[in-house]
Amino acid sequence: MIQSVITHRCTKCNSINIVKNGTDYKGDQKFHCLDCNAYRTLEPQSRSYPEFVKQFVLRAYRERASMRGVERIFGIARQTLARWIIEKAAALPDLANTLETAKADDVLELDELWSFVFKESDKRWIWIALCRRTRQVVAYFIGDRSEKSCQELWKRIPAAYKKCCSYSDFWEAYQKVFPSNTHQCVGKESGETAHVERWNNTLRQRLARFVRKTLSFSKSDVYHEAVLKLYLHYYNTKWCPIS
Repeated sequence: MIQSVITHRCTKCNSINIVKNGTDYKGDQKFHCLDCNAYRTLEPQSRSYPEFVKQFVLRAYRERASMRGVERIFGIARQTLARWIIEKAAALPDLANTLETAKADDVLELDELWSFVFKESDKRWIWIALCRRTRQVVAYFIGDRSEKSCQELWKRIPAAYKKCCSYSDFWEAYQKVFPSNTHQCVGKESGETAHVERWNNTLRQRLARFVRKTLSFSKSDVYHEAVLKLYLHYYNTKWCPIS
């Protein structure tokens, strides 16, 4: 009989003072290092996935599934999914490239949507400018609810759409930033902002991290915006009525 002894070391600090700590979703052994307190897979195996698998998984993720839900369904680590999201978002063109050509009688509907990162006290407001005719999101910005954030939204609106009439609620930032000759503040009962308010509901239904009360929240601003950017590009090019 031939026997061999294999000594495993911590992949972080190279210590041999490690103990077994269950298995990961693939069944591979995990360990806990008693020296550096690291929790990792003992012999991690890298996998390569074809492009159609990535697209299929990202499409499923857009249907309100959480990262952990995608991990359970497809057996793909949420860290891998997170990397795909960042890579896909970084490769996307400017949102303006997804828009239909503006027309003289186009109308913009403006609104801001509350969200948060990591904890509810870390509020993030998503400012949206929606074209009433095409239902496309013309511009967006994630920030606080200040006049400065409203100015950033205005800067991101393409020049052709800045000439359009626009409607918003009575939040004072809009009155200070948008031109008074083309902008009007109205109440919800007017129906002038009905489409953008409905869009807010659609976003909350599609992406779990934007639901008002949810455990699928964003842990960083990077992922918060990357996920939103993916959704907006897909929405503008696939779901809008005239696209």
